[in-house]
Amino acid sequence: MTLGVFLAVIGAALLHAGWNAIVKKGLSKQSTMFVLSVAQTLIGIVVALGKPFPEPQVWPWLLASGLIQMAYQLLLAYAYERGDLSRVYPIARGSAPMMVALVSILFLSDPMEAIEYIGVLVLGLGIAFMAWGAFTNRESRRLLPFAFGSALATAGYTLTDGLGARVSGDPVQYVGWLMILSACFYMPAAIALRGVSVIRAGRKEWILGLVAGAASFAAYAIVVWAMTVAPLALVAALRETSILFAVILGWLLFGERMDRGKIFATVLIVSGVILTRL
Repeated sequence: MTLGVFLAVIGAALLHAGWNAIVKKGLSKQSTMFVLSVAQTLIGIVVALGKPFPEPQVWPWLLASGLIQMAYQLLLAYAYERGDLSRVYPIARGSAPMMVALVSILFLSDPMEAIEYIGVLVLGLGIAFMAWGAFTNRESRRLLPFAFGSALATAGYTLTDGLGARVSGDPVQYVGWLMILSACFYMPAAIALRGVSVIRAGRKEWILGLVAGAASFAAYAIVVWAMTVAPLALVAALRETSILFAVILGWLLFGERMDRGKIFATVLIVSGVILTRL
């Protein structure tokens, strides 16, 4: 990996943590997420217009992923309504690769080496410490099911998109249509759960949401590009530095409490992710 690619992936990790921080900063998390979905739809339309229409065999994967993405956006916004960025993000982001690894072991018969098993164990310990911190620090325990639900959705769309993109044969086409479909599912769901007030986002939510949508797309595009010029496992592991960025942003931007337990759990989670992807 060249220095330029290294810095680009680190930048993508910072963008990913950044758009999560933007959603957390919004007065209404669901409204900010709604505007983010609007931005992603516009980007998806631009991408889709430049590509052929997906083949019939691709649509089941797109529809399934669109539904899972809807759940992910709803659960993540609910989690940020109830918990700190530096608590929610490591649980949601760190649990997903562990879930994918476990599914791979149990159902996909993908061979794993000893270091990867150790990584899953370290990941699990880190997540357990991070979740337990919500109890010991008297934070809202209601954040936990939403954070873990978001992680489950992340694992779900990761597996679905990985297989769906292979069926498509054109990852850019696939992602463009996925952005459109996920918005088609998420927007009505958000309105049904929160009412039309979610549409009437204030000026702040519109600015934050549009910036978050652009950051989300840019982060994904950088990672996809990096995987074409550098080893996949190395890019994937380096990308998880976003967990560290999220913890730092939570501390600097929101004044979130940073105790030794949270720092220790964060280091375990990042270490576990890297071990599973070496």
